[in-house]
Amino acid sequence: MTAEQDLAAGILDALLRENFGNLADLVQRPSPADPGGPFLHLPGHPPLPLEPDGFLTDLKLQRPADLTLADVDAALQKLADPADEDGVRAFAEECRQALATRQLRDREARPPSRRPAHWLGAGGQLAYDTLAARQPHPAYPTAAARLDFTDADALAYAPEHRPAFALHWVAVPREKLTRAGTLPPWWPRPSDVGLPPALDGEHDLLPVHPLTARRALAPALADLGLPAARLTAPGTHLKVTPTLSTRTVAVQREPALHLKLPLPTSTLGRLNRRSIVPGTLADGALVQSVVAAAAVPRLLLADESHYAHAGHPFLGYLLRRFPDDLDRCRIVPLAALLAPAPGPAPALVIEDLAHMHGDGTLIGLFRDYLFLLFGVAVHLFVRYGIALESHQQNAALVIGPDEDAPLRLLVKDLGGALLHHDRLTRALPGAPPATAFADPRLLTGSDDALADVFTTITLHLGAGALAFGLAAQGRAPLPDLLDLIRAALTQALARYPGHPAAAVLRARVLDADRLPGKAMLTAGTLQTKARSGARDINKFYGTTGPNYLKGRP
Repeated sequence: MTAEQDLAAGILDALLRENFGNLADLVQRPSPADPGGPFLHLPGHPPLPLEPDGFLTDLKLQRPADLTLADVDAALQKLADPADEDGVRAFAEECRQALATRQLRDREARPPSRRPAHWLGAGGQLAYDTLAARQPHPAYPTAAARLDFTDADALAYAPEHRPAFALHWVAVPREKLTRAGTLPPWWPRPSDVGLPPALDGEHDLLPVHPLTARRALAPALADLGLPAARLTAPGTHLKVTPTLSTRTVAVQREPALHLKLPLPTSTLGRLNRRSIVPGTLADGALVQSVVAAAAVPRLLLADESHYAHAGHPFLGYLLRRFPDDLDRCRIVPLAALLAPAPGPAPALVIEDLAHMHGDGTLIGLFRDYLFLLFGVAVHLFVRYGIALESHQQNAALVIGPDEDAPLRLLVKDLGGALLHHDRLTRALPGAPPATAFADPRLLTGSDDALADVFTTITLHLGAGALAFGLAAQGRAPLPDLLDLIRAALTQALARYPGHPAAAVLRARVLDADRLPGKAMLTAGTLQTKARSGARDINKFYGTTGPNYLKGRP
């Protein structure tokens, strides 16, 4: 099957799961009168055979599937509401961008220069990020797309190619800046980057990604009435390497320091802009302080309390600091666990890691990881009313520094969490008031809303995707892996007998007939927020799938 056929099949799987354009109505299911099927009768295409899925959806296309992106375009144009015409056209572009990125990645892929034995600490994590960036997203088939990126942009700035580049800088009057935290001693002054020394007294520098410098910096400065020609540094300064998120870069001289920078692109949908809304910086710092106060054992948090912005989505940054004392540990993003590990043996990263932990087996590592994952997530949910958006990019497994050390979970990008504010303030009397948060979407009074985040992030992406992925690659039987998930979640809930929030999780996850999923293509690209009704496109639950844990002992 070609890369285009594989991508087209994955797109149709997602469209069927989300039932965009009532696509599910075109499924022919077996019946006594007509035992054939199930088939998908795609407009303008011969019937496509379907097979059971079991993860996020009931049915998926059988592979290989004789499909092209043009087939997807034609079907969407016939099925979509005319009000979604712009979204359908944008999605066609997104599909082709994803295909071009995948093809470039396949042509240009180069293994990290050092072997896994040396991938330690924050510097070693960058090698794992490179592997993770080449992996498909478990739920979003066009995740490889970075809108408006050219091939040259990808080679110069995308993590799968592991480039290094220098940042641009712009001086901003201090009275226009909102700043929190402290800067490292090497942070440049305007005169250090070729600007007039007279600016040193009343201006501070903001780092700027090269793409933003080229495409968005001058308009951003003009929006604030600032002269681009006088304030933009003539050269570059500070070498960095992109992390898995692309817009976040690691400082080469100090890889435990990351700079999250706005980028003029979209990922995971055209509406998922990679600029930085200024209020999210303070919100992320608030959430970090709340989760840190909860003091959950074996949960590590990146420090996200250092940031600055000029009140504009393209003029700001977050300076993220990783915890100390991880230099002899492996920091592995969850997105890298199913990636092929470099080396002569055909092993996955998770299999490679298993040799370094506990009993040395894949099942042993997976079991210990699940008990860690659900122990942390259930404790935060039940005790404090916190559901972290700790998906495969935002969460990393920390192994070491020796074989007997317990696993730890490192979480970053905390601004996407959901907080049950009433329960939080009861558990943490010093918690910030609701009015302290710039984005009201971070707060809820509903355990059902929290359970949706827990299910779609912690369960689906943190556990289910790994189990189904390992089984698909023949590493372990799926029933055994699902048994481990249910056992770990059951044990985590058993620590809170009689607690109403634990009862909600048990009912919504372990005992539910179906589990919620996200309608990511619909909310992210195909429809506007007004059409989809999504308050937050990253928390839009427009679909359900079978409960792959239901009925297991």
